Amino acid sequence: MTTEHPEMDAEQAYVDHAYACLESARDRALELTAMVEVGQGGTNQARFEREAIWDSVAARLGRLDTGDAALVFGRIDQEVEVGGGRFYIGRVGVWDVDQDPVVVDWRAPVAEAFYRATGPVPMGLERRRHLVSRGRVVVGIEDELFGDPERFRDGDGSRLKGEGALIAALETARTGRLGDIIGTIQAEQDDIIRAPLSGVHAVQGGPGTGKTVVALHRAAYLLYTHRFPLEGQGVLVVGPNRLFLAYIEQVLPSLGEAGVQMATLGDIVGGVRVDDRREQAEVGRLKGDLRMVRFVSRAVRTRQRALRTDLRIGYGLQWLVLPAEESQRIVDQARRRYRTHNAARKFVEAEFYEALVASGRGDLDPKAVRERLRGELSVREALEWMWPVLTPARLLNDLFGSRALIRTADPSLTTEQVDALYRERVSQPDDLLWTASDAPLLDEARAVLGARPGRSEEDTVRTYGHIVVDEVQDLSPMDLRMLDRRSLNGSMTVVGDIAQATGAWAHNDWEEILRHLPDRHPPVRHELTVGYRIPGPLMDVAARVLTVAAPDLAPPRSVRGDGDPPRFVALTGEQAEKLDGLAEVVRSELEAVGTGNLAIVTTDSQAADVEDALERFGIAYGRPTRQGLDAQVAVVPVGLVKGLEVDGAVVVEPARMVREHAQGMRALYVALTRATRRVAIIHTEPLPRVLE
Repeated sequence: MTTEHPEMDAEQAYVDHAYACLESARDRALELTAMVEVGQGGTNQARFEREAIWDSVAARLGRLDTGDAALVFGRIDQEVEVGGGRFYIGRVGVWDVDQDPVVVDWRAPVAEAFYRATGPVPMGLERRRHLVSRGRVVVGIEDELFGDPERFRDGDGSRLKGEGALIAALETARTGRLGDIIGTIQAEQDDIIRAPLSGVHAVQGGPGTGKTVVALHRAAYLLYTHRFPLEGQGVLVVGPNRLFLAYIEQVLPSLGEAGVQMATLGDIVGGVRVDDRREQAEVGRLKGDLRMVRFVSRAVRTRQRALRTDLRIGYGLQWLVLPAEESQRIVDQARRRYRTHNAARKFVEAEFYEALVASGRGDLDPKAVRERLRGELSVREALEWMWPVLTPARLLNDLFGSRALIRTADPSLTTEQVDALYRERVSQPDDLLWTASDAPLLDEARAVLGARPGRSEEDTVRTYGHIVVDEVQDLSPMDLRMLDRRSLNGSMTVVGDIAQATGAWAHNDWEEILRHLPDRHPPVRHELTVGYRIPGPLMDVAARVLTVAAPDLAPPRSVRGDGDPPRFVALTGEQAEKLDGLAEVVRSELEAVGTGNLAIVTTDSQAADVEDALERFGIAYGRPTRQGLDAQVAVVPVGLVKGLEVDGAVVVEPARMVREHAQGMRALYVALTRATRRVAIIHTEPLPRVLE
């Protein structure tokens, strides 16, 4: 790739023409709004048409907004035998005033050859050209000529596509946000991106293989290819925590798809506040077990109760009576007739008042009796006892606030497990902050309870036409059941790395995961084998940890053979006591990465000590919030760093990391594989043997 390419000026002129056509398309879209101006006397139909056109224009403008990213990044020249066409490949489709294509959207069928053509299988191409740009300026051109036997003499088609453009992109400093890869997608990645919509597609990929960005590009591709029905059905992207969502949130908008919902599991429960905290391994594993399905169901059933004694209430000159045995009949009937708890409340109320009327003298009107008695405290208490209207938060607040109710819901629980589930009941359950481990229990409760009377729109579970799940290897069976419930047609893309499974429900193989996901079609397995992000010397050290963490898995093959090996720094004496040597290491690593960013990866228990050390020496840093990676230096516990990439990483106390995590070696593997350029390892304790 060189800036002296003889066609540089011609390509720059074409790119300028493409941008001019793009601006013209924006102007035409804006002109549409003037067609439906509605004054104060406009009709409802006119207002509806205006809003529909404005929504359409906004969506179109969103797709045409490329921001600072390059509009055009490639070109393909076809052989004469297949038409001899020349197509420029870019971020969005652009046409000129005659509606001739100027730029082809990267997701269009004709662009497939740009990503998949190889020497042995050129797919009708004579040339593939990669354009490297800074903003609107073309700074480099790289050509692959498919008629050149020397270039493809290896014959296996495994070489990188656009190697120069790819390496240039990999060596660009990180921004704290994940970027797209549409100009450098490789063949094994494209196979996944363009896979059919139906069924569950599971992607195993080691660190740096691009599994996250591939999954996001697949979402964008499916929306382009299946705009109807997916735009109406919705696409959901689920990440492990809000820091991760902040890290990936720019990718889909940069691809012209701004309408995708991005959420954690806690976010999609609805109606409650859930944070990113996962509870200790024992409690988290218990709450993630499928035994919780019956646990929640029995907890709801215990709230469907006959009266303990007959209800007597005065009505005029007589007493109306609801015998306890009659209340049992009402409860039994409601259980048989209705699938969800809240749906039966109206039936219970109707039968309740009918029974009262039947006990009275004269021709009593049930509606009149109801209107007169509904405000009576004894009536409200009786109905609340027999069949209360419940929210998931109220049900679990009451359940976990009583050891007796916990034991009733699951008599097989041990005393230790009951104590682990118990927590003080609060008076306002809607104000509770639940943990991520509670999310699937709240969702299970919502499914069993159903919508409250008059709240069906608010309480109904939203489903989606396609769901993308990242870091799926850490999700419990209850988490996966929650995702299955939200799948409209069984179409999902789930990505992860078994070697990075570190949670309470760390899975050892993909079969453990797939058995809990939709099975309307046989699942399709994919594997990404090439590591693009991590330099070879860093991957070599991480691979040693992998032999212990997940001996059955092979490390990804790194495309970047050069780079600095990890730097080991032992702190001794006074430096070790307060991590005083940390500041010196951080400053030297910052100097090495220049404008890049740096993550200090530590255990939860040592994060405060790390922050104290940085503050003592005046080093500014960010914390793992939605804006945490906006700072050049961020202190990130190893439990939150998964899925992120940074220019440099400082891994603090590997032995402590291994000791304090249930999947300690896997946690260390995660920590060592976040950096694209440099890793420094600080320790006061002896290193784990695998790092010696």
